[in-house]
Amino acid sequence: MLFTSLNDEKLVELLKLGGVGILPTDTVYGLVCRAADEAAVKRLYATKKREEKPGTVIAANTKQLKDLGIKPRYLKVVEQFWPGPVSVVIPSHELGYIHLGKSSIAIRIPSHEDLADLLEKTGPLVTTSANLPGEPPSSTAEEANTYFGDEVDFYVDGGDLSGRQPSTIIRVVDDAIEVLREGAVKISETGEIK
Repeated sequence: MLFTSLNDEKLVELLKLGGVGILPTDTVYGLVCRAADEAAVKRLYATKKREEKPGTVIAANTKQLKDLGIKPRYLKVVEQFWPGPVSVVIPSHELGYIHLGKSSIAIRIPSHEDLADLLEKTGPLVTTSANLPGEPPSSTAEEANTYFGDEVDFYVDGGDLSGRQPSTIIRVVDDAIEVLREGAVKISETGEIK
């Protein structure tokens, strides 16, 4: 099914029913499903052909992350980076079906208004870039379709996103910020946005 808007109620319904699909995130096109739906998350990883590298959980707000099972103490340290294109890796012994036994999970609160509205209705989503391992991320819904075809339930066409960078991925180690992947935002070791 093809959508042209993140605000379509049928899209919300599909996700709530366990749908897996492609949509434009605040950074790049993502392969997504509801984070609370373990079967959908397993299907997402199988579709991506990924067994060892977990996706990122995106949410409308920190309350949604807490409701999912993220410990509030880990959120307090990183709330300053949100909303925005910064994914933070935090310890997590819960949610093993999402972090694939890594005991840590990447989380982000996007600043994209339409995406935030969708997340308000669906709850947190697991997202991973819309590509197969070793291939470049999709810049358009059409490119994503060449990777996934009818293996997914829906595509949301948000136009060409080739100018967008992936999120910056950081981890807090003691009192320092470790940048794991530099992306859309530059962050210093002290946590200042450059």
